[in-house]
Amino acid sequence: MIIVLKPHTSSGEAREFVRVLEKQSVSIDFSEGAAQIVLGLVGDTAHIDEEALAAHHLVEKVIRVQEPYKRANRLFHPDDTIITIPSKGGPAGVIGGKRLGIIAGPCSVESREQILSLAESVRKAGAGFLRGGAFKPRTSPYSFQGMGPEGLDLLLQAKKETGLPVVTELMDIHQLELFEDVDVIQVGARNMQNFSLLRELGLCRRPVLLKRGLSSTMTELLMAAEYIMAGGNDDVILCERGIRSYDTFTRNVLDLAIIPALKRKTHLPVIVDPSHATGVSWMVPQMSKAAIAAGADGLIIEVHNDPEHALCDGEQSLTPAVFAELMPRLRKYAELEGKKI
Repeated sequence: MIIVLKPHTSSGEAREFVRVLEKQSVSIDFSEGAAQIVLGLVGDTAHIDEEALAAHHLVEKVIRVQEPYKRANRLFHPDDTIITIPSKGGPAGVIGGKRLGIIAGPCSVESREQILSLAESVRKAGAGFLRGGAFKPRTSPYSFQGMGPEGLDLLLQAKKETGLPVVTELMDIHQLELFEDVDVIQVGARNMQNFSLLRELGLCRRPVLLKRGLSSTMTELLMAAEYIMAGGNDDVILCERGIRSYDTFTRNVLDLAIIPALKRKTHLPVIVDPSHATGVSWMVPQMSKAAIAAGADGLIIEVHNDPEHALCDGEQSLTPAVFAELMPRLRKYAELEGKKI
């Protein structure tokens, strides 16, 4: 249930009203926008008298929410959520609103020289975040599984030297203590419905980048975000990374249509991973521009200094030179959408 308060209702009046509502055994999501305050009632609202609420002197309207996701619903939070990551020695990393967040780096951390070099390259090109896998979920148990804690340490060294906030994937709850200094925790497509992991991340006060599952619907993605938000962590970034298809021409099928659909349904920022979606580097620039045109709030792009010899996903990685050439074009596309990189 959504309660929209009348314009010019003060925060004090709204908070007092919330205290009254909480006596009816529901939790309240308080969203103070530029013009109005919106209260989202989460829990069993069947017993609440909708007509009595509508008659309250502070209430403009009452809306029953049909979708199963509540806190992720734009009705609960009309204004876009903007994720801001403080950065030492550089500008803050921002995703959402009028800022287009660019996350770039290798699929996996392979050595100190590799990650430090790439971090500096993507920073100079204009990326706002550094990505890199320390723990890698691989289809084959014989494939490179990542450097583990050592790779995580190297990522944090690159963060210290460049000032770029770090985005890296968490695969298991038991790894969480190692991620204390990670700025954005990524949940991969294979873990999108690992509900015990999502619940734990709901208690973690750091942004979570949630990738869409390989065969997941939009509602399933939003319900996965709801698991995190239900625990009190509202800083969730949704990521479209391609879904399964019968066609093998590309690694996956990039579902650009989900971007405007998500932007209508949720206030959470939506980014796109054109690298995993296509699986081929030459498609990444075009799909990156298409994603911006479709309304994406950011991109996560794989960049490797030697793709031919990469230990993971080299065929979909841009070289630093190609990434540097692409960034000015992405800025122009962002400007057309009223955004800045």
